[in-house]
Amino acid sequence: MVQLTVRGVDDEIAAALKTRAARAGRSAKAEHRRILEEALRPASKGDFFEAARRRRIKLPPHFPDTTELLRQDRDRDEA
Repeated sequence: MVQLTVRGVDDEIAAALKTRAARAGRSAKAEHRRILEEALRPASKGDFFEAARRRRIKLPPHFPDTTELLRQDRDRDEA
């Protein structure tokens, strides 16, 4: 197995990596490997759905509830 050394990483980026690792319950080295694997390995179908789920979770909370919008539209048409 190859060892990689990354020099010149900004302090904020290094701190963010450590925080991300801690939140995931992994060591910083394990998290670094995970990030590289996610970025560089070819995606499989399962990876697509997992990536879609992660992106959906990250959507800003200000999106309106579409159910309520549909009800309002329906009620306006019935009036």
